[in-house]
Amino acid sequence: MQGTTLENIMIKELPELKLVGFRVLCLGDQFINEIPKASKRLSERMSEIKQVVNPLRQLGAFVVDNKTDEEDGYWICVEVNEYDDIPADMVTLTVQPQRYAASRYKGVNNKIMDAYNELHMWIEENNYRRLKDKWHLEIYYSWEDVENIDVELFDTVE
Repeated sequence: MQGTTLENIMIKELPELKLVGFRVLCLGDQFINEIPKASKRLSERMSEIKQVVNPLRQLGAFVVDNKTDEEDGYWICVEVNEYDDIPADMVTLTVQPQRYAASRYKGVNNKIMDAYNELHMWIEENNYRRLKDKWHLEIYYSWEDVENIDVELFDTVE
């Protein structure tokens, strides 16, 4: 699709992930503005989080078809080895081991939905089924400039 630069789509399995960070709750059209703000706040407060696996990587997590208030929203986090003395205004989230259709997207933040559409078409064409009621992930390698993000998209499949 024009405007996206999805790299090789493949199936990946990830182990259990322990995440610490901020939960973003807002109207659907505001996530594009609110997630970068929360990401910046997380970067500024990274030193307060113990046992961080990789401080150069942020993870986003969300459930597409959430059934409960506890699953509503978007989590912007870092991965930790263990939960240890979590700052009072931060949240924890444990994502169980899952299988994903994954691909890297580099480009403008507001074009990420085009990349997702391309990923979803690949999933369907390759006879996988999206698990919309499970945690989906975004692993950010570069997030400071919304005009040039580098993120790996993980859409949960079976």
